[in-house]
Parts: sequence; structure tokens; C-alpha cells
Amino acid sequence: MTFGKTAVLQNMKPTKFSALAATALVGIASIATAQTSVQTNEPAAPAQPVLDIPVAPTAVDLNNPNVRRATAKVNGAVITGTDVDHRVALTLAEAEGELAPEQLVQLRAQVLRNLIDETLQVQAAREQEMSVEASVVAESYLSVAQRFQRTAAEMDAELAKIGSSGASLRRQLEGQIAWDRLKRRNITNFVNVSEEEVNETIERMKADKGTIEYRLGEIYMASTPATREQVAINARQVAEQIRQGANFRALAVQYSDASTASQGGDLGFVRLTRLQSPELEAVVPQMLPGEVRGPIEVAGGFSIIAMLDQRQVLTADPRDAVLSLKQIAITLPQDGTQEQLQGMVDNFRNAVGRMRGCGNADAIAAEIGADVVTSDQVAARGLPADLQQTMLSLQVGQATPPFGTVEEGVRVLMLCGRDDPIDTQEPDFDTVMRNLEDERINKRAQRYLRDLRRDAIIEYS
Repeated sequence: MTFGKTAVLQNMKPTKFSALAATALVGIASIATAQTSVQTNEPAAPAQPVLDIPVAPTAVDLNNPNVRRATAKVNGAVITGTDVDHRVALTLAEAEGELAPEQLVQLRAQVLRNLIDETLQVQAAREQEMSVEASVVAESYLSVAQRFQRTAAEMDAELAKIGSSGASLRRQLEGQIAWDRLKRRNITNFVNVSEEEVNETIERMKADKGTIEYRLGEIYMASTPATREQVAINARQVAEQIRQGANFRALAVQYSDASTASQGGDLGFVRLTRLQSPELEAVVPQMLPGEVRGPIEVAGGFSIIAMLDQRQVLTADPRDAVLSLKQIAITLPQDGTQEQLQGMVDNFRNAVGRMRGCGNADAIAAEIGADVVTSDQVAARGLPADLQQTMLSLQVGQATPPFGTVEEGVRVLMLCGRDDPIDTQEPDFDTVMRNLEDERINKRAQRYLRDLRRDAIIEYS
């Protein structure tokens, strides 16, 4: 059995600076998905008038001089081509490769939209005398740098190396902080969830106990009959980038046409019936956590789906178990013959077979020169998906089959103890209320941002 690269017992540090791209695009604050699924009773937006749009609209002037390029003025504030270039550079660093010309055009268009939204948020905060102080932005920037074990100056230098800049990231941080302040004043203080709503939600959850919910990520790319073929090609290219290691959340921000794009495509925990797509309903139950499928043709376009997690309502998840493990590993010579390497692996396997639980594992490992690392607080959920299932099927004292490569070495994980999670007997009132409030706040925030866009004077050049 091969599990690929695993470092579950080592303190891994973020050494890949390009991961900052996903952090910056999706937002510095991580999006925490609560363990309690709720449905809000937020009233629907007023009905909108139906637009009279022809089936095949024809441009009045094919040589329109006002073609939108990647620079703009937003209520007089300038967004330069350099601003767009610096933000695009973060994304390209994460993608670790060049994009096709048509993908680069799409990326620049999405980045420009993001910059326009940030500018509107900062302007709205200033108009309401809630400007973000330079010291607050500097503190937030330093916090990001420290996550990558860097000073602010070192972060500036790293960003410059990839063609971006510290100013670009500081600008985004300012927009995020301004938006948080606006939401607190104009939305959060006016959102109320009644005790009756919370109790009704709790009763629905009790009735649904055991129902499977899936936490999904989606990149939805809209198409028409005229654009279907090209969108399908683009979707396949995006899916291939993900399979080659590109960050799903970052690509969702860039390419998804769904309303969840700004959250990195995260749909949260949903049930199959809420997907409202027979194509997705057929695929999702077959997926394992960490798996990506697509593109899948759905109504109106194509979807790329990532299974982020799954759970049963109000039921303990075995993956929430906390494990005590020993990692026993040997190093293989890089220049060894196939016969030598096979002999070393067989010897290692036999030695593991002589171990009688964790009590004598260290002594037998020492006989063959194996390294042993012990950890008593390993969350089963944090292991690679294939390895999760294997570990949870073991009894205390049993070990996994050997796995690894010549370059990485060969190892096993031995289970020394396991603390199983306790079933959730009843949803927590305060948690349900908080989730209902958050969902309501987010919906109203989307409307607020739409209003800012609608009232803005935007000039493209």
C-alpha cells in the first residue's frame, strides 16, 4: 500500500511561499465552518423587474472605443495596470506555471473586479468616518508575515521576487478590515435571531439526526450554447491545474461564476437535495474527502467539485478521534540495487511483525537502525484520506503496512492509543444562534456590496 508523502508526526513549517497567493486571494482570516448546519429564514430579496434582452444581441458599434481593459477609476480613485499585475502575480505564484492566454485574460478580469470591490469598501468606510488606520494595516501585515516566519521587510522582498508587492497585500488587508467595520456598524447591529427561530432549527436538526451532509467546494463556470465548447476547454484546464497541485480555493476565486467564489468556492455543509442538480447528486456520494471531480456538465455550465469533508448530523465522526502513534522509519540508500532495496524492506517488514504493540517497538526498531517518533495528539481527521481509513480500522498495537519511496524512506505507523469522540446529544443553542446570525449577516452584506457597486461611478481605460 502506498500513501505518498506523509509527515503526520513532524512539526511542518510553511516553507512554500507561493501558498500566500491562496491566503491573500481568499482572505487572511480563515473561514471556519461550524459543526452545526442551519438554514436561515432570512426574507428573500424583493422581486426584480424582468429585463427585455434579445436572444442574439448585436453590438451597435463593433469598433467600440470603450472596450474594458484592466485599469479603472472608481469614484475617482485610480486602479492602475500595476495594481492588477501585482495581484495577478500572487495567483500565478500559487499556480506554479504559466496560464493559457485566455485564462490570463479571465484572471485579470476577476482581479480587477476584486480590486474595484476593495476600493468601494475602503471608500464607504471613509465616508462613514471609519477609515482604517495605517498602524492597523501594518499590524495585520506583520501577522501575515509571521505566519510564514518572516519579518515585514522580508515579506516585502519575497513578494517582490514573485512580481508582486507589499503594497498590494496591504491594500487588500485594508479592504478586508474596512469591510468588517462596515458590516459591524451597518449590518451586524441590526440582525436579530429570535429564540423561537433557534428552537425550530434545533428541532429540525434532531429530526435529521444521522443524515449525511457533505462539505463541498465548487468552481462553477457558466456557459451558453454558443460558448459551451470553449468553457468546457477552460474548465478542463482548471481541473488539470488542481490535479497538478494548484490551490482549489485560489482558483475558485479566479474562475468561479458562483456567488461562493469570494469564499474560495466553499459551499459549507449541504445535503444532496440542496444541490438541486441531478448530475452532482449522482457524483457526490461516490467521492472521498480530498477528492476532486470534474468538470461535470450541469444546467447552465460546468462544475468542478471538491469533497472537503462529510459528516452525519448530530452523530460523532470517527475521524474526530485523537490518536497516539509511533512512526517507525528506515532510510534507503539512493544508489542501492533493486535486490538490496527489496531485502531492506523485507527485513523492515519482518521486524515490524515481531513487535508486540508499542511496548517493545523501540527496542526492535533499534536492532535494525530504524528511527522512532512518538506523538500522543494526532487528529485522525488531519491524516491523508487513505491513511485515515487504515488507521481507524486498526486495533491498539497494530501497525499499517509499510509505505514510502526510495527518496522518502519506508515507514509504518503503529497505533498506541485512541480516544474516540462522544456523540453530540443535542445541538448547542448559542452555536445555532451564532450560525443563523452569521448566515443572515453574509446575505445582507452581499446586498450591501451590490448597492455600492450600483451607485459607483466607474471609468475604464
